[in-house]
Amino acid sequence: MKKKTEKQYVIDVLAEESWRLFRIMGEFVQGFEDLSDVGRAVTIFGSARFPPDQPYSRKAEDLAGRLAKAGYAVLTGGGPGIMEAANKGAFESDGRSVGLNIDLPREQTPNPYQSDTLNFRYFFVRKVMLVKYSTAFVVFPGGFGTIDELFESLTLIQTEKIKPFPVYLVGSEFWDGLVTWLRDKLLKEGVLSEGDLHLFKVVDEVSTVPDEIEAYYRNANHGGFEIP
Repeated sequence: MKKKTEKQYVIDVLAEESWRLFRIMGEFVQGFEDLSDVGRAVTIFGSARFPPDQPYSRKAEDLAGRLAKAGYAVLTGGGPGIMEAANKGAFESDGRSVGLNIDLPREQTPNPYQSDTLNFRYFFVRKVMLVKYSTAFVVFPGGFGTIDELFESLTLIQTEKIKPFPVYLVGSEFWDGLVTWLRDKLLKEGVLSEGDLHLFKVVDEVSTVPDEIEAYYRNANHGGFEIP
């Protein structure tokens, strides 16, 4: 077998990168087309590892059902755990239940409660879709992926790259350590401002969230949330 020259190797690499660019563009185009009519939507994040009977899963299902009845589409990452609970709540309440699935070697198996299913290869493309079409974020306990999505949304709001929208953290027991660290370390060190701590709200009760989102958008001069 003839060994490739350095020039042939460079050409192959460039060709592979070009095809990757086309795949990325294709995912953006497909996502924009499929979600263009989604209307008002709330994105729900959380761990893929929670079973259906876990209290946070039950809360996610309840909240998604309430959002669907209030006229909101529900967007999730399309997998198991909190995502499946949220899709189930919206789906069984006859709402639009959208799953933005990602190809992963483990954990990510599309759940069966999706009225709309989109598949992505690239995390960053999926995150653009979750932010672009969201009216609010509700973040349940989760791991690295959930925290990444939370801080990306807060960064975009903080830097005014997107218009501000409500961001809820569900579960004070889970999130209090993070909030304390933000207040007692980052704020005191001067790397956050006081206003940054009002970009999200920690809640335990989710039944009022749909009405709060409505009120948020009725108030044109909203100044963010107050942390309990």
